[in-house]
Amino acid sequence: MLRSILQYFRPAQKEKEYPIDIERLQKTIGYTFDRPEQLIKAVSHRSSFARSSTQTRYSNERLEFLGDAVLGLIVTRYLYDNFRDENEGVLSQKKAILVSRKVLGKISDDLNFGEFLILNKGEEKTGGRKKLSNLANLFEALLGAIYLDGGYEAAEKFVHSHVLQQTERFLNEERFFNYKSHLLEFSQGKGWGVPKYSIIDESGPDHQKVFRVKVEVKDEYEGIGEGSNKKNAEQHAARDAIANMSSKYPEINLKEN
Repeated sequence: MLRSILQYFRPAQKEKEYPIDIERLQKTIGYTFDRPEQLIKAVSHRSSFARSSTQTRYSNERLEFLGDAVLGLIVTRYLYDNFRDENEGVLSQKKAILVSRKVLGKISDDLNFGEFLILNKGEEKTGGRKKLSNLANLFEALLGAIYLDGGYEAAEKFVHSHVLQQTERFLNEERFFNYKSHLLEFSQGKGWGVPKYSIIDESGPDHQKVFRVKVEVKDEYEGIGEGSNKKNAEQHAARDAIANMSSKYPEINLKEN
């Protein structure tokens, strides 16, 4: 597999057969590459390379790093221009949602980007084409490749088409909102320190556990939440605490800002 992939990074030949349907992928992306090898690199998962040296040079990880920075800049500028009455804290929360792994993974999944990933058999068998981390990383790698091939305007168009046009949806759908990080930032901004989470109950069999968690803020406010794991229960507890605090501190409710 390594040899078949590396050939796409060698000097141009008259005709090439690519390991993916690049025409279809480019149509989905909405961008045509002048240098298709950048696109091949963007979809090349590290698992398709046996040695770490080739993983670094030819996998999509470096493009992912670049795409993450480009995405941050584009989203930041968009929020700055379109939410003129919001303060820095609110803008940061909106940005955190729009560039989150959940949002990028959802977009990639909706567009079936995962089917174009070049993986090894092991990663394929473990559902690598549907893994949230792989899909989110793939979106950033594709963005990095577009930026290198076509510049900032091409990258901005890609982000606007697939992310920013859905801003309202992503900012208002509960599954994309990180209540725990929002509560932490608000609490620290008030000088109250870090919210304290504790498990107050566990029920159900091992394969179907239900966790009940309490969060305390400033020893004055609290929230209770349940979930199939500790992480989800903490998110629900944070959401409950935010609701309990919102009458006294309406600015804590991001969706009302």
